[in-house]
Amino acid sequence: MGHVEICCYWGMGRAGNRPDIPVPDYLDYEMWTGPAPMRPFNQRTHPRGWRAFMEYGNGIIGDMCIHMLDMVRWMLGLGWPQSISSTGGILVQKDSNANITDTQTAVFDFGELQVVWKHRTWGDMPDPDYPWAAILYGEKGTLKASVFKYEFFEHGKKEPTLRGEPLFEYDKYPEDRTEKDLERHVASAMRWHWRSFLKAIDERGTPVSDIEEGFISSAACILANVSLQLGGRTLRYDPRYGRVIGDEEANRLLARPYRAPWTHPRPEAV
Repeated sequence: MGHVEICCYWGMGRAGNRPDIPVPDYLDYEMWTGPAPMRPFNQRTHPRGWRAFMEYGNGIIGDMCIHMLDMVRWMLGLGWPQSISSTGGILVQKDSNANITDTQTAVFDFGELQVVWKHRTWGDMPDPDYPWAAILYGEKGTLKASVFKYEFFEHGKKEPTLRGEPLFEYDKYPEDRTEKDLERHVASAMRWHWRSFLKAIDERGTPVSDIEEGFISSAACILANVSLQLGGRTLRYDPRYGRVIGDEEANRLLARPYRAPWTHPRPEAV
């Protein structure tokens, strides 16, 4: 494997400039905000628009890149990246009151392999069939994979020689057809994960989706945001000590300050 690109070209609800409004009577906004900075309530904030604001999340890289990076790491047996860098910002959709990036590129360098993340919330998609995907370039051809399908193209061929789609189990689980908000294309995969988790509990083992692997992928995306915040600086993270090597400014950005009276659950000395 020589090179991997992961991407998301969906708008993710970022466009638009909705006005701030009074907090709805049904919502305890103080509790809903929690330790995040208190900002005026906005029409787009609740229930799902929170992801358009950095106060509540980690932007599109923390929302969508994490999944594809995690998949690629699992497929290729990758551990921690040796270094991470990222550039981008709000470059085009400046009339939106969302404050997550509309354009971002990140490079996760694993030594002999680079995984490159790209996202735009504007413009045309490079491949409309794969708006949120991983593209793996190898010696024998190119594998395109998403949660909806995969296709393998041998070098020089325009049609895939291998392809696959999600497993639908309507015969076993007819409720998949009617369950509200269920993403049907991943229902069978979720069940396999649940079985793996329950098996790990019974056998005191490790599930397929181990929490350590999720931490690595999540931390890598957060480090990419830190790099972007520092102007694209290349960061090298040492997981043994939980610190960026030789960069105290980056280390200060690894944790966000909590809004009083909320306090971080770990001792200050750690």
